[in-house]
Amino acid sequence: MRRQLRLTVAATVSIVLLAMLVPMAVLVRDYALEDRIVQAALEVQATETVVSGAEDGRGEVSTYLERINAEGDTTTTVFFPGGSSVGPDETVDDRVREARRTGQARIDDTPDGGARILVPVSLGRSSAAETPVVQVDVARPGPGSGVLRAYLVLALLGLLLLVGAIVLAERLGRAFTSPIRALAGWTQTLGERRRPEPVPVGGPPEVQELGVALERLVGRIEELLEREREQVADLSHRLRTPVTALRLRIDQVADPVARVRLTQDLEALEHALDSVVREARRSQREGIVAQTDAVAVVAERAAFWGALAEDQGRDLEVDVPDGPVPVSAGEEDLAAALDVLLDNAFSYTPEGATIRVALVRAAAPDAAAAGALLVVEDAGPGFPEGLDVSDRGTSGSGSTGLGLSIVERTAAASGGGLELGASDLGGARVSVRLGPPR
Repeated sequence: MRRQLRLTVAATVSIVLLAMLVPMAVLVRDYALEDRIVQAALEVQATETVVSGAEDGRGEVSTYLERINAEGDTTTTVFFPGGSSVGPDETVDDRVREARRTGQARIDDTPDGGARILVPVSLGRSSAAETPVVQVDVARPGPGSGVLRAYLVLALLGLLLLVGAIVLAERLGRAFTSPIRALAGWTQTLGERRRPEPVPVGGPPEVQELGVALERLVGRIEELLEREREQVADLSHRLRTPVTALRLRIDQVADPVARVRLTQDLEALEHALDSVVREARRSQREGIVAQTDAVAVVAERAAFWGALAEDQGRDLEVDVPDGPVPVSAGEEDLAAALDVLLDNAFSYTPEGATIRVALVRAAAPDAAAAGALLVVEDAGPGFPEGLDVSDRGTSGSGSTGLGLSIVERTAAASGGGLELGASDLGGARVSVRLGPPR
């Protein structure tokens, strides 16, 4: 917006300046020519005095004309009767004859843009043919006559006006865009776990109205989310009571087979209930947009599993990049996915087998939006041919027990995917692509 505003103002001001400065430049040139004509008129009067008072005739006039023609920007010639002349111009044209015949002075334009002044000099003679005529040629003003300096002043003035207009347009555009950028930055914080600060309201009235409307909208959304959380908590509390009652009644069932089957069904119901409540509270834990530092999660979970690796005599190799690597996944979801992969490696490889965990920052122009690649490898037997790997790794350590399916869902939710293959260690290799924060 600011760039378009600057270009529009620059184009408009340039057109206005051209419309003003070009006529002003022409006027400057005309004024310079008129000033020369005024100076030439004074010179004509001086020449008339010399011609009318010359005692030795043309010799004195010739000396005077040589001096003034060498000094000034004009050229003076005196045409005497009989077709003779003193000065650089020897051509007696029709205008000179007419001025001599009529006895009236005249000013004519010349083809080169200058002017020619013709003044007959009356010597008290009765015949017009015996009247000398003074001709002064005024050349068009050139760069050395002050016109160039005036042009430079006009150009500098136009440039200053153009720069001033662009600076003013930039300030005006910033007055519009800065509040909008502040609103945009504020809206990007709405998905974070912390409660956003009140929306900054500033700038033009229209932007202020937008800020007030956004603040009202955010307040309404927060109110609806809070109401939803309260309803979920209330639903969880209400369901706990009948579930507890069912468990007590199941314990009173005499048939042990039926009691075990009913207990398993009740546990499945409790697990489903916990999953529903946990999913409903996801936005409260992670924010609207899930985001976490994969380096911190991998380091924390590797330290947790490192104790077991030490007890089993394993080498647990962990390789993570320097600095944070943000990914589009919740902290708990990523930790659970890594626990599944490590649990699989520990459960399906012999004790002493090496396990390698590597986190690689994905290649992208913007490091903050690159995502990551999480790779877990082991030196075990690898994936058996024909085995449904989505059921491999059912945990016995109290975790979700969903195997690689939870890893695949976490990767897909982040905008990535899951790849299985063989490791150079001789065992299995699981690559989890995690997308960048959105």
